[in-house]
Amino acid sequence: MYTYTWYQWLTFFYLYCFFGWIFESTYVSLKQKQFVNRGFLRLPMLPLYGSGAVMMLWVSLPFQDSLILTYISGVIGATALEYVTGYVMERLFKIRYWDYSNQPFNVHGYICLSSSIAWGFLTIFMTHLIHKPIERAVLAMPLYWDLFFVFFVTVLFVYDSIICTKEALAFGKSLEAMQKLRAELDNLQVQRALLKMNTEDRLQAAKEELLDQIEAKKVQAAALTGMSMEEFREKAGTKLEAIKEKPAAGMSMIREKAGSAAGSIRDLSNVSLEELKAKAGGKLDSLKDLTGIHLEALRGKSAEQLAEMLKERESRLAALRKERRRFRKERIRSNPTAVSTKYAREFEELKKYFEAEGRNATPQ
Repeated sequence: MYTYTWYQWLTFFYLYCFFGWIFESTYVSLKQKQFVNRGFLRLPMLPLYGSGAVMMLWVSLPFQDSLILTYISGVIGATALEYVTGYVMERLFKIRYWDYSNQPFNVHGYICLSSSIAWGFLTIFMTHLIHKPIERAVLAMPLYWDLFFVFFVTVLFVYDSIICTKEALAFGKSLEAMQKLRAELDNLQVQRALLKMNTEDRLQAAKEELLDQIEAKKVQAAALTGMSMEEFREKAGTKLEAIKEKPAAGMSMIREKAGSAAGSIRDLSNVSLEELKAKAGGKLDSLKDLTGIHLEALRGKSAEQLAEMLKERESRLAALRKERRRFRKERIRSNPTAVSTKYAREFEELKKYFEAEGRNATPQ
């Protein structure tokens, strides 16, 4: 049965935080093939491991003589702690720092069967092997040295926790702001596309209407010219018969009449064509003016505003990416398995952004 003072419990907590950091950082660094300062804090400490160790020691207190009960208590206690910690951290910081979603028999990605089984064995391993030499070392420490150690580490731990918590909260708010800006950008893009389609549809309809009117005028002009020619042929035929009867006088008269008829036809045709051109030209100019006014109004009020809003949103999005860039880069790098279920698109965008930045960075 453990009988520890409050400062001895804190000593165990800090020591296991440090040992957990060594284990996690070594494992992830080997996997990533580069050093990774694993964890939530900047200090070489993982509070989850410290809390888990204290939890294992505490829940196994009544079962020191039974390995089976020690195992079961470790499974239940550590699994409950892992679930609550994961749930609270994701709600606060918008990020899931570990994710078991791809593991079988997981619960919301926070816990899984294989992890819980491992916690049980780790509880036995720690309580019966690891903790005994650590317990002897801590109990052998002079009181003042232990108190000094606890006070000093607590100050650093609290300070680092406050700073990292503020930055993590800001990071979560940035993801939320990025999602909002992304939605606004998508909406503005859709509005601009719809505006462009609407303008093109109006221009196409106006063009087709103008072409239909021009074709109608051509048909009217052709019909009018055709009637005049038929009339001319009839008159010319009559005069030709008269010429045969009266050659000299008839020829002179026919020439005069024919010239007059031809001039009349030309005048009539010219008038019809000029009238058609004038009306068509006026209609076209009117349509151009109306279309131009409409487009200018759209450009002045809608397209220009959309472009300005798009530019402003994109600038804000770029600023969000760069804000507290160093912390975010370290945060993502320290937690390569981290995900964000609610802000998955924005989180992945930041990861790719920092990866590209790292590749383009010039070695110092």
